[in-house]
Amino acid sequence: MNRFLSPTEVNRPLLEITIQKVIGETPRLEQDRVALEEPLEIQLVYGAVDTRVTKSITVTMRTPGHDSELAAGFLLTEGVIRDPADIVDIFNPLEEGRAEHEAAAATASDSFLPSASRLNVVRVELAHDVQVNMSSLERNFYTTSSCGICGKASLLALRSVCPPRLKNNFSIHAEMLYTLPERMRSAQSIFDKTGGLHGAGLFDSEGKLLGLREDVGRHNAVDKLLGAQFLADCTPLRDKLLLLSGRVSFELLQKTVMAGLPMVAAVGAPSSLAVQVAREFDITLVGFLRDNRFNIYHGADRVSVGL
Repeated sequence: MNRFLSPTEVNRPLLEITIQKVIGETPRLEQDRVALEEPLEIQLVYGAVDTRVTKSITVTMRTPGHDSELAAGFLLTEGVIRDPADIVDIFNPLEEGRAEHEAAAATASDSFLPSASRLNVVRVELAHDVQVNMSSLERNFYTTSSCGICGKASLLALRSVCPPRLKNNFSIHAEMLYTLPERMRSAQSIFDKTGGLHGAGLFDSEGKLLGLREDVGRHNAVDKLLGAQFLADCTPLRDKLLLLSGRVSFELLQKTVMAGLPMVAAVGAPSSLAVQVAREFDITLVGFLRDNRFNIYHGADRVSVGL
């Protein structure tokens, strides 16, 4: 088991509810399952031994489960950490068995969450020698979020934190590409029960599904997937493909760059800024991968078509 994943980490992605279902003119009560959506606060502990700081850095709405991976993936893709050794521990400061003073500190800190939601907290403790520029982190997170900031500023922010990239040698055949959405879809067990989750899958060039995460948020599904790979010390992912169940935004391409991925394929459409990122960082980008067709927005020479 990964040393950062607690055996008590709760995974409760579904909620049973009673609904009224109408077929034609006939209503009836039924039990249904919906995907849970709850806030998760990510806290960061950093600094020298005698000047340690605990700070809340973000709150994201997510499907509970794989919270440690989500936090690690977020910090990786925001350029805060580069190596699993940068992390000393990932934990919920309020879980049973933690020191009472940690729980008190968490509830008394500058937490973003109301008291009723504070069990949804994950704290990432960094090694003493990891340098954190909090003002830079906050600025980069602001400019790379989907908030209308101009593309030029977003690209500049990404260039400033992204790791060095090697030549893109990843290639795949169109026939294999066509099979990937169904391979991922058949593995989405929670989607089958709710119909309300985004999926992110990691594949090799032979079409083998290497990892899958689901979440109500597209970016959270990707952070969970990349966080799992990061904590397993498998990044950068220079010979893998990321498949997305929906559309492709700048934010998702940003995460691709930070993880070293050479290719992204999506069932939906890319945004204009996502295409810019793909071209700037030489990432093969495929959209509208469905119904035996797809569009290539960059890297067409790396997708084999025909015999």
